[in-house]
Amino acid sequence: MTLRSILLVPLALALSLPAFTARADDAPPICTDRPTKANVTCTVPEGMWQLETDVGNYTRDTHDGGSTETLYFVNPYLKYGISSHTDIEVNWAPDVRARTSADGQHQTTNGAGDLFVRVKTNLYTGDIFSASIIPFIKAPTASHGIGNGQWEGGVIVPMSAAVGAGFTLTLGPELDAVADTDGQGHHLSVTNLINLTHSLTSKLSMEIEYWRQDNQDPSGHIKRESGDIAFIYVLNPNLQLDMGANVGLNHATPDMQTYLGLSYRW
Repeated sequence: MTLRSILLVPLALALSLPAFTARADDAPPICTDRPTKANVTCTVPEGMWQLETDVGNYTRDTHDGGSTETLYFVNPYLKYGISSHTDIEVNWAPDVRARTSADGQHQTTNGAGDLFVRVKTNLYTGDIFSASIIPFIKAPTASHGIGNGQWEGGVIVPMSAAVGAGFTLTLGPELDAVADTDGQGHHLSVTNLINLTHSLTSKLSMEIEYWRQDNQDPSGHIKRESGDIAFIYVLNPNLQLDMGANVGLNHATPDMQTYLGLSYRW
């Protein structure tokens, strides 16, 4: 799949999906966990479905003596509102491609990704502050060479606050039980982020974000950091497009990740 064909996917869907949005006219505007690493506090309205997916996601990570490039064509989250404050979310990437280069040799691996199941519950929503909780589990469904073959899980507690002048601040503390590198057990990984969102127009908004993960693997502490930026364009109350980039801020973090995506609710 070429870059041009990837770019045409959200455009084609944008033209075809609005005809089916009438059934959701009474619902609040679409609210998504895309495009950055931050999660929003709102949930999918009861009885409604929501699809959030990449339509092209490229990551490059250089390391001593080589590099790894990873490509997702789609990486869908399918969500369903099971109550007025809770939704269930399932994520599975059907095709992941990784190309590793080292010492002039190249190796390509492709296959399906792991299965993630999350349940998001809104704990509080006010005029200024809101908070939710998202427990999740990862099932090791990935093809050989794509995942680590281990069960993992964790909990995320996103919190958002309106801070004035059209800006919204989001924090995303997360605790994960992550498999040890040697596969013999699990250890704690702590993640947090600071996300600032601002509306540029009635349809276009921008997000900037600092993300950090502290992985306490028994083989040694691994710290990852990135600076992220994204743009969101809302075509109608049930359909949005997005694009963004994540830049690694230290050697342990992939150098660059770029992506396009869309979200649709019905």
